[in-house]
Amino acid sequence: MVKQTITVRNAEGLHLRPAAVFAQEMAEYNCDITLKYKKNVVNAKSLLSILSACIVCGSEIIIECSGSDEVAAMKKAITLIDTQFVGAV
Repeated sequence: MVKQTITVRNAEGLHLRPAAVFAQEMAEYNCDITLKYKKNVVNAKSLLSILSACIVCGSEIIIECSGSDEVAAMKKAITLIDTQFVGAV
């Protein structure tokens, strides 16, 4: 398992469009991927789960990936958040 804490800097946070991009990109990986924000632990491959967490700009989240392609999934997740989803999908 790999785990990393990151701050969401996208002005919209992880609301509809960025959450959809994130879920779609994470669905490409076989490993389990979760986002932890406050008391919420959500499936990063599920748009509705991500939206239910209400992750706003400036939020510090923990990304956890566990499985065969966990390192690649983590790298992609961090890249998406760091680039504020520019150029994704």
